[in-house]
Amino acid sequence: MNLQACPCGRCTAKGQAFALDHCCGPLHAGQAAPDAERLMRSRYSAFVLGDVAYLLATWHTNQRPAELTLDAGGKWLGLEIKQHRNTGEHTAEVEFVARFRVVGKAVRQHELSRFVREADRWFYVDGDVL
Repeated sequence: MNLQACPCGRCTAKGQAFALDHCCGPLHAGQAAPDAERLMRSRYSAFVLGDVAYLLATWHTNQRPAELTLDAGGKWLGLEIKQHRNTGEHTAEVEFVARFRVVGKAVRQHELSRFVREADRWFYVDGDVL
């Protein structure tokens, strides 16, 4: 059992970080995300952990790149979910800020991402950098 804190930063009501095994880990292992926010968090964790296969599998087929290469020199620093809202019966948006450092340079990615649910699974479609 892995008790390391989940990279997505999700916490209990008491402010304690969820363990990876009880947060994004089950989603990385194939469990369906219950909503778009949890999928977004699990995708952030996959970036932190270098899980390219998960990132591609959770990217909608209409927008999925043929391959994905992660920046090996990047260090992820944190995720903040600004807003999560359902935009329809099977669609949602998640506004987030992800912070990371690449070659000593701090980067802040503020994005409004769109998600769709098909066959009871959420997929990342695309997003607008804000």
